[in-house]
Amino acid sequence: MSDGSGSAGQVGGNGAGASASGRGGEEEPVAWSGPEGAHAFAAVEAATDWLLGYPFVFRTLARWVGHDSVLVDYGCGPGKVADHAARLLGARVLGVDTSPEMLALARGAGSAVAGFHLVVDGRAAGLADASADAVMCNHVLASLPTEESVLGVFREIRRILRPGGPFVLLATDPACSGTEYASLRIGDPGRDYGPGDALSVRLRLTDGTWQVMPNHAWPVDVYPPLLERAGFREVVQQRPTVDEALALVAPDFAAGRTWSAERSRPPLVITTALAG
Repeated sequence: MSDGSGSAGQVGGNGAGASASGRGGEEEPVAWSGPEGAHAFAAVEAATDWLLGYPFVFRTLARWVGHDSVLVDYGCGPGKVADHAARLLGARVLGVDTSPEMLALARGAGSAVAGFHLVVDGRAAGLADASADAVMCNHVLASLPTEESVLGVFREIRRILRPGGPFVLLATDPACSGTEYASLRIGDPGRDYGPGDALSVRLRLTDGTWQVMPNHAWPVDVYPPLLERAGFREVVQQRPTVDEALALVAPDFAAGRTWSAERSRPPLVITTALAG
């Protein structure tokens, strides 16, 4: 569910995720991959993410990232969040994704991102060990079907991070299934999802229509032990609230909706860990 940032997955699809136009009803999901999928993903609205997700990711990164820092957006998709981070934080931002089509969109968007790298066989091509000061990963993991594939992403991120560098992970909570948020719905009402279970996510587009994409459920308590196995330490999780967000986002943006569902059951969790 990213704004179009997290192309390695879920709402942030790296082109590994999938989706379908929900005009007039929910259709069968189709892959984000390929030119059509990349352009569709670039049209995701992601209002809930811009309220309860990305502002908190940027605030967390600002503790470590400055003008001389290298920040990697792992699963950058069409590059909107990476571009915003580059302009806001002043860091040298590098976008990483598994989808050549997503990266082509990002390169052609007049972005402030310094460069882009394709993930090939699980490895970010052209990024050396310990070459990044910080890494963010937004809505990527829900495209991954197994615990080993999630662990593989964590290990690759640990590879490119310098020791002590922060990793900031933004993800939806499948325990919030069935709730209708401003720009998404995670799973189906009344369903409980275990690790790796298939679930569908509905995403609102900028034209007011909806898309549906198949994803995998990863309860947020799965992440800390996997991060530790991948070589991270000091894992902390937070669930941003609307009241906290009102101090971070533009007043006109916050005033545009009631955010009633986001107030009653905030759906996003930010996990922060340091490379050991």
